[in-house]
Amino acid sequence: MAQVHKTQAKLALHLGAMAREARARAGLTQEEAAERIGVATEVYGRLERGNMLPSLPTLMRLCRALAVDANRLLGFSSSTPPAWLTLEIPGEDEPPAMRRLLRTVRKLKPRHLAALSNVASALLPPSGSGVSRTSKRAAS
Repeated sequence: MAQVHKTQAKLALHLGAMAREARARAGLTQEEAAERIGVATEVYGRLERGNMLPSLPTLMRLCRALAVDANRLLGFSSSTPPAWLTLEIPGEDEPPAMRRLLRTVRKLKPRHLAALSNVASALLPPSGSGVSRTSKRAAS
């Protein structure tokens, strides 16, 4: 999940820089841009600094107000993809069953996650041994 947050942070920085550039080309202040988009000046400032991502409706209003294509804001229009887009997808090489399990685990509350971690640890063989605890009990 940390990979997702890093990707979002890089996207937010890229989008903010592109919005700042488009606003400057349009000759607008942050206050004027915010007014045209329909957001508070502080919110627009956070967007330009890369501290937040806009909602889809806000992104659409941003594109209209600054006369910039959404593809440019998101980095899809350049010949080389931006850094946030080139990150490998986590778990891409994992089997489908593992990806399904991880999606389920990500929805767990911390208490349930701790319990699942204990169960998973109990299923692992002890360090240095190729035999699991369950196998030892079954053999006796």
